[in-house]
Amino acid sequence: MSTVSSEQALHDAAKTRILILDGAMGTMIQAHDFQEDDYRGERFVDWHSDVKGNNDLLTLTQPEAIFDIHCAYLAAGADIIETNTFNATTISMADYNMQSLAKEINIESAKLARKAADKYSALTPEKPRFVAGVLGPTSRTASISPNVNDPGERNVTFDELVEAYVEATHGLIEGGADLIMIETIFDTLNAKAAAFAVDVVFDELGKTLPVMISGTITDASGRTLSGQTAEAFYYSMRHTSPFSFGLNCALGPDLLRQYVDEVSTVAECLVSAHPNAGLPNEFGEYDLESDEMAEHIREWAQSGLVNIVGGCCGSTPEHIAAIASVVDGVAPRAIPKREVKLRLSGLEPFVH
Repeated sequence: MSTVSSEQALHDAAKTRILILDGAMGTMIQAHDFQEDDYRGERFVDWHSDVKGNNDLLTLTQPEAIFDIHCAYLAAGADIIETNTFNATTISMADYNMQSLAKEINIESAKLARKAADKYSALTPEKPRFVAGVLGPTSRTASISPNVNDPGERNVTFDELVEAYVEATHGLIEGGADLIMIETIFDTLNAKAAAFAVDVVFDELGKTLPVMISGTITDASGRTLSGQTAEAFYYSMRHTSPFSFGLNCALGPDLLRQYVDEVSTVAECLVSAHPNAGLPNEFGEYDLESDEMAEHIREWAQSGLVNIVGGCCGSTPEHIAAIASVVDGVAPRAIPKREVKLRLSGLEPFVH
């Protein structure tokens, strides 16, 4: 599938139905109960630091498992699958002393997802499947001090984030991603760095891909970690003209609904949402069953709030299959025609 035809097919599909995003990669990886030796594989058997928990590394050491997870979500009805690259930047890979592997992991993760998507597209030509190259938030924040005694301290700069995101984006596109997803954003400045980096890469390559942006409301305050409301976060990023804008992670569908509604009211693009399967219990596990989660999403769809839905932490192919079933035949959200006004943002939106 060529980039041009892939993008057109994506836009065409989004006009006719609610698109289904996949569910949690980490939840499915945890079910394998991989140990240190599994993460290392043969290639990294002598690596000088522990690597267990580096899920993105499994693309290189356990590719069959990652491919099978992609296929499970595609079989469940996913239109868009996400690459296994949530932490595949030099910044986050530094936690395992694996910065040098960041680009390779992005390339190979995109290739794995591409292989799975193409397999299912061939099975259902009337329903093409798409690969979202994931740029995660990184393990650092550009606008919040890591030191409570020094509000001005920072552990990463904007330029460092851009450099890391540029490398990752090149890898995702080289590996065959159809679109770029900047997701689980808790700091708007990180998102701006990612969006800027993506534009840099598009300029360098002389082509563009659709870009999804998905932020995270961290708690019942209805704000990102850096303090913005959902509406203010959208106004901070609307200049990037994203393919879709939405929210994911942190909250279950019951608590996330009001913020999805808030975004749906203001967004002049498609709206995406992939909530957690509820809130974690005392063991860190997610208890919201697939049918219950799907009922929440059904109401969102019938209320005209969403264009793209899926699952985040705790969700499985069963959750995605249930969601796909309840939104089948429900019209996607109509993009509102909004009056031209000055729309600015600090922590709060300002409209004049």
